[in-house]
Amino acid sequence: MARITDKRIKEYTKKDGTIAYMFNAYLGRVNGKDKRITRRGFRTPREARLALIALEAERDSLLEVTNKYSFEEIYLNWFKQYKNTVKESTWAKTESIFKLHILPVFGDKIITDITPMDCQTAINSWYESGKKKYKVFMNYTGNVFQYAFKMDIVQSDPTKKIFIPKNPNKLDDSKINFFDKQELLTFFKAVDEFGDQQAAMCFHLLAFTGMRKGELLALTWDDIDLKAATLDINKTQTLGAGFKLITQTPKTKNSHRTLNLDGMTVKRLKKWKVVQKEQLLAFGTTVKSKEQLVFSNEDNEFLQPNYPGKWMDWIIKKYNKDKEPNKQLKRITVHGLRHTYATLAFEAGASIKEVQEQLGHLNFKTTMDIYTAVTQKQKIETSTKFAEYLAK
Repeated sequence: MARITDKRIKEYTKKDGTIAYMFNAYLGRVNGKDKRITRRGFRTPREARLALIALEAERDSLLEVTNKYSFEEIYLNWFKQYKNTVKESTWAKTESIFKLHILPVFGDKIITDITPMDCQTAINSWYESGKKKYKVFMNYTGNVFQYAFKMDIVQSDPTKKIFIPKNPNKLDDSKINFFDKQELLTFFKAVDEFGDQQAAMCFHLLAFTGMRKGELLALTWDDIDLKAATLDINKTQTLGAGFKLITQTPKTKNSHRTLNLDGMTVKRLKKWKVVQKEQLLAFGTTVKSKEQLVFSNEDNEFLQPNYPGKWMDWIIKKYNKDKEPNKQLKRITVHGLRHTYATLAFEAGASIKEVQEQLGHLNFKTTMDIYTAVTQKQKIETSTKFAEYLAK
């Protein structure tokens, strides 16, 4: 029997009964996994040993070939892990962002070949083409590189070396995305003229509670206690996989909250409950005994999330028709009614803590940003009043 000095080399018997030798060589870890190669059919341990030495000599090149992963391959592996850490609505949006914006740019590229200049070119292109979420696109791209780094596939993250485009002349739309008291009253007048009772109830509830649009569209009558005048926010409507409308838990732990309703809102909800039942019956649909949506379409299913925005466009466009520019109502987003609630609540004397709890803000800074904008407005009004007083 031939003497075997390398423990990696093993003797075995072939089908014809002859003795041969083989080895199973460990080359190292690639992409977090062990890389091994098995070879058989050597007549002597010496032949197997020489082949093993030759294999180890070319180990680096063998590992390098294995490392040729495309960006899309690494993204798919990262996404499997990512899906287990976030809600369905979040990973569905993320998947859409990659398919529409990131993979068309980086998908086919070998991930180790992507340079900081490639990333700079990509973010510049997104920015120049008017993509508002260009920073988000690059952050997600960076997440894939960070995963590749942890898996020993890349040596560094090229997205960390780029310059973020920024327009110094761009106005912050969030600072004007709300109605003042007079504008809100004008808006309600326009809503009444529009004549859609469901739209009127939607906008009233948004303005008088400060709830999010998704929370509004997920509301069921079981969430509202008309006798106690309370409204429990325990879910939100959102888009899931395949752009299917679903409900899930609220945005943050602070978002699950119970709101107190004023008398006028309770009165309007009671009236809307009756009207809704009549409308559904007219459409040939019956009201559900349990979990009946407060706002629904003609088939008594989820109202599409773009409806409130469309209503707002139609209402303001109709109201502004034939009016002088200085008498027209400005256009805000549906989310702007949430900002409107906070602004007017502060002006009415509500505390920062009260507004934070009403809106379900997890971050105190979010509430403070609104408060700062309101106090700044009050400072300007105070200085104006003082100047006008002296001018009398």
